[in-house]
Amino acid sequence: MTDPALMTADDLLTLYARGTLSPTEALQAVISRIARLNGQVNAFAVMNPHALAAAGESASRWRTGRPLGPLDGVPVTVKDLIDIAGFPTRRGSRLTDPAPVSEDAPTVVGLKAAGAVIISKTTTTEYGWKSTGDCPLHGITRNPWNRLHTTGGSSAGAGAAAAACFGPLHIGTDAGGSIRIPAAWCGVSG
Repeated sequence: MTDPALMTADDLLTLYARGTLSPTEALQAVISRIARLNGQVNAFAVMNPHALAAAGESASRWRTGRPLGPLDGVPVTVKDLIDIAGFPTRRGSRLTDPAPVSEDAPTVVGLKAAGAVIISKTTTTEYGWKSTGDCPLHGITRNPWNRLHTTGGSSAGAGAAAAACFGPLHIGTDAGGSIRIPAAWCGVSG
């Protein structure tokens, strides 16, 4: 595989360490793929406008041989039930506060400490309480393998993003199948 958007996190990290691929190049490949395909899939609640800058900072660390952590420069998405400072956590509902939250959830703290580049928040069913991939706030998230089928829920956007190769890692949540259902229905590991 030569398209970084199709590579695993391990493959990306190996190429970063060798100096044959930069986190910026990898993120640009993922962003290009998102631009081409997300209109048909609808996997994202909001994109991170600072992701390219974060990838650039990671590229600088890799050039000096000082990666921040085990995920430095790896593109990651986070489900819109999880707080990311500076972004709203809408939980797939029109009833939630659209104001940005002020603190990162522990998962996000860990991702940032490991050097991950958070590219977006992914769609979820309203409050994570539905097993199909739709919500009143963002609409229907479609299965990349067959857009007439659902992704399942509630980590609908994470499942769709994984199947569409919108980066190698996608953080969801699961209480009653919310990762397992989209993973199974989208043909990815969860």
